[in-house]
Amino acid sequence: MSILKDFFATIPFEHVWQMVITYGLNFVKNIVLATIVFFVGRYLIKWLIQLFTKMLLRSKVDTTLYTFLNSIINVVMWSVLVVAVVSILGIETSSFIALFASAGMAVGMALSGTLQNFAGGVMILLFRPFKVGDVIEAQGYSGVVKEILIFNTIIRTGDAQIILIPNGILSSGTMKNSSKELYRRVDLEFQFEYGANFEDVKTAILSILQNHPMIIQGPVSDSSIVAAPWLGLLQLGDSGVTVITRSWCKTADYWNVYFNLNETVYQMLKERGFMFPFNRVDVNILNNQTSK
Repeated sequence: MSILKDFFATIPFEHVWQMVITYGLNFVKNIVLATIVFFVGRYLIKWLIQLFTKMLLRSKVDTTLYTFLNSIINVVMWSVLVVAVVSILGIETSSFIALFASAGMAVGMALSGTLQNFAGGVMILLFRPFKVGDVIEAQGYSGVVKEILIFNTIIRTGDAQIILIPNGILSSGTMKNSSKELYRRVDLEFQFEYGANFEDVKTAILSILQNHPMIIQGPVSDSSIVAAPWLGLLQLGDSGVTVITRSWCKTADYWNVYFNLNETVYQMLKERGFMFPFNRVDVNILNNQTSK
């Protein structure tokens, strides 16, 4: 008993008690501070998300994009808040940050193609080089845009096939949008046999162009490139003369005008006696007789 009494006599209970009280007070203070930071941070996150959503809606960004961006920003801000709260509680956060960074790098390398498509989708939805309903041509496919997703774009071809094109390729490659402009030029070529009167051909075709209800007959106020129908002599070929016509119509009427003009010009010129050329070969036979 005397030994235990001497042992406890050597322990500075007052100092230990003071340390416990100090640690307890600091711990309670950190909990209170962490709680305040958590609730204030949660309120700020909610407010910032609402502000960001209003900004995106005001700028008329696609719904798919602002929903996805809101999710990413929400996750990032909550991660920062959790790290801040844990740090206030006195827990070492450097190892967590290093772990998150390593995991992020590994995931980024594994999903490099997917991330490229995501970045391409963001660029398309932000800058809108095309929209749903536009007719585009890219990667050897041509069709109507049915849906623009985060990672790919869905188009429907003329023969009702559904094609998915990665957004990374669309945003960095060459893409033709036939619906971007209100007006589109219709270029057609016609061939005639040598001997046809060029002025008669020109007058006949121009009369078709100038009387077509869907063809614009002159400059318009909302476009600086639209002009009246024009015809010119393109080339003198092996079997006939080629003329080219250029006329303008509304983009929505392009294919109707294209096919209708081909049919109308063929029927009218045929009725007027103009002959369309075809490839032919003239063979001359020489009869050489040798005397004996």
